[in-house]
Amino acid sequence: MPLPPDFTLLQVVPELETGGAEQTTIDVAQAVVKAGGRALVATRGGRMATRLEADGGRLTQMPVQSKNPLVILGNAARLVDLIRTEKVSVVHARSRAPAFSALWAAKATHTPFVATYHGVYKAGSPLKRWYNAVMTRGDLVIANSDYTRDHVLAEHRVAADHIVTIPRGVDLDRFSPAFVTSDRVAALRRAWGIDEADGRTKILLAGRLTRIKGHLTIIEAAAKLKAQGVGDFLILFAGDDQGRTGYREELEAAIAGAGLSDQVRLVGHCDDMPAAYLLSDLALLPTTKPESFGRAAVEPQAMGRPVIASAHGGTVETVVDGVTGWLVPPGDADAWAGAMARAIEIGHGKRLEMGEKGQARVRQLYSVDAMCEATLAAYERVLEARA
Repeated sequence: MPLPPDFTLLQVVPELETGGAEQTTIDVAQAVVKAGGRALVATRGGRMATRLEADGGRLTQMPVQSKNPLVILGNAARLVDLIRTEKVSVVHARSRAPAFSALWAAKATHTPFVATYHGVYKAGSPLKRWYNAVMTRGDLVIANSDYTRDHVLAEHRVAADHIVTIPRGVDLDRFSPAFVTSDRVAALRRAWGIDEADGRTKILLAGRLTRIKGHLTIIEAAAKLKAQGVGDFLILFAGDDQGRTGYREELEAAIAGAGLSDQVRLVGHCDDMPAAYLLSDLALLPTTKPESFGRAAVEPQAMGRPVIASAHGGTVETVVDGVTGWLVPPGDADAWAGAMARAIEIGHGKRLEMGEKGQARVRQLYSVDAMCEATLAAYERVLEARA
């Protein structure tokens, strides 16, 4: 999509460490640069900053992750200077705390403001509802799934035409079996200590080591499988603890206590997720709280792998039960044990058939190109409305 001449986008995101909102920030920045515009990101920084700059984007470091009111005010002043100096066309906020400083800066400079509702924020009090509503106070709200859109409409006084659904996209060049070499898979297998002759069904749970990701449910389900005589599996928890050493130690103790040290492994952060999915036979997304979209349910399908996911939130839109994977009640270890047993029992061939169906559906509905095109169209919409 052609952008207006001299178009400059400023995205504001707490950090560029890891996660769906962060990846979307990188994807949209790259699309803007490809379309002839300039892409700035105000953020604390993080490991994905290198990718942003390699794609032609520009990083401006500031403490936008802070919830301290004085720091937020300072960020607003910094963003005003940045917007004026760089002649920013649109400001796009991707999280609540930085959205306050970004919104104030946008208003001070009369710059269009867009916000993406990346998660379903709960509000237990009027103050919290006011805090969440900052994401709806600009020119347009982007929801990353219909589930999120329905939540915003129910939670805030937002006109239906003020919010648009743009599902997160998956980079189908990166997440494609055709582009992953056997050397990459072999390197990951070595790094994770998996013998090439290990014929067990390999099950991957990718995501940060946080309680809401459901690791403990999977450990309990694995123990139930083992007690039933089903032991032909290897579960891999791929994710960074990000300093949550207490939770990591709790997981390690639960694995050891259940006698699963040979069947459940914590392999740490993974930089090559396409190879990780290809190394695996199926993927898990056992979140205990609804995910607004759940990229970790879509990426493995793009790689031709079926998914077992919690039956809530955005995953009920991205996983077709019994066709591209299975939807299971969250937190129900018995149900998860049953779903994993079925996935193991149907064998390699049937899992590949399900994977092919999932891959076709992802290519149709969840490409990063479609997501970026829709986002650029949203920017054009707010610019035309302002004009």
